[in-house]
Amino acid sequence: MAAVYTQAGEELICDFIDGTASPGTHHIGSGTGAGSFVKGTTTLFTEVSEARVAVTKSQPAVDKNRWVATQTYTGSKTITNCGVFSASSGGTLFVGGDGLSIAVANGDAIEFTIDLEQT
Repeated sequence: MAAVYTQAGEELICDFIDGTASPGTHHIGSGTGAGSFVKGTTTLFTEVSEARVAVTKSQPAVDKNRWVATQTYTGSKTITNCGVFSASSGGTLFVGGDGLSIAVANGDAIEFTIDLEQT
């Protein structure tokens, strides 16, 4: 999966550092649409109807953040993209990844792991 650190994500991280925003709880969502993430992307491509899932955050290296969450699906679809958001709905897309092609059926789940290395 190709991951993109969005411009809006960079700006929100700056707000976390200077204290004008609180990191709070992050969420992972997924989508079924076609598209390629670029720096200016702000949404998923055809976000699924299932609710975004709260993540477990970690820092596996001094310059890396990791978000992990499992999303369960209520119907057949093909997941093509996912991303980390600052809220369970709306919010800011920090990091988005595309290039997926994962077919799911009712009751199937995907565990997403999204890493962001500050370089």
